[in-house]
Amino acid sequence: MGVKYGLPPIAAPDARLFILGSLPGDASLAARQYYAHPTNQFWRLLGEAIGDDLKGIDYAARLERLAARRIGLWDVVASAKRPGSLDQAIREAQHNQVQHLLTDYPSLRAIAFNGGSAAAIGRRLIGDASRVELIDLPSSSAANTTPFVIKATTWSGLRHFLHP
Repeated sequence: MGVKYGLPPIAAPDARLFILGSLPGDASLAARQYYAHPTNQFWRLLGEAIGDDLKGIDYAARLERLAARRIGLWDVVASAKRPGSLDQAIREAQHNQVQHLLTDYPSLRAIAFNGGSAAAIGRRLIGDASRVELIDLPSSSAANTTPFVIKATTWSGLRHFLHP
């Protein structure tokens, strides 16, 4: 089993909100795009939260809209051994230096974790982040069988961090 390497962070220098996943799944790694698997609900959930149809546009346009809304994307795991795409299968993880978000992005107001694995790892790496809010989101993965409407309710809280 080989090592899988994540994607680089995507954010404008004035990002106010970062959404951190665990490690991109195989479809995302193959496409070199965040949340590329067609059953992942990320773009739909985030689109509903910010009032924009992100799912209905191409990837480059999605990233432009995120930059305009001051939203960044990254993952807590830089590399790991993992058969398949499930977080539970991650082994020998090397972590991204997500704690640097606190100093590298002075406008940052919140860091949201997409799923339990991202939250557990991210909170440990970030430690005391008293100047930003840390938010645990239900995973956008199709493997998370929580009904969409329940996920969307939690994700809708992200819009609070997009306004001055």
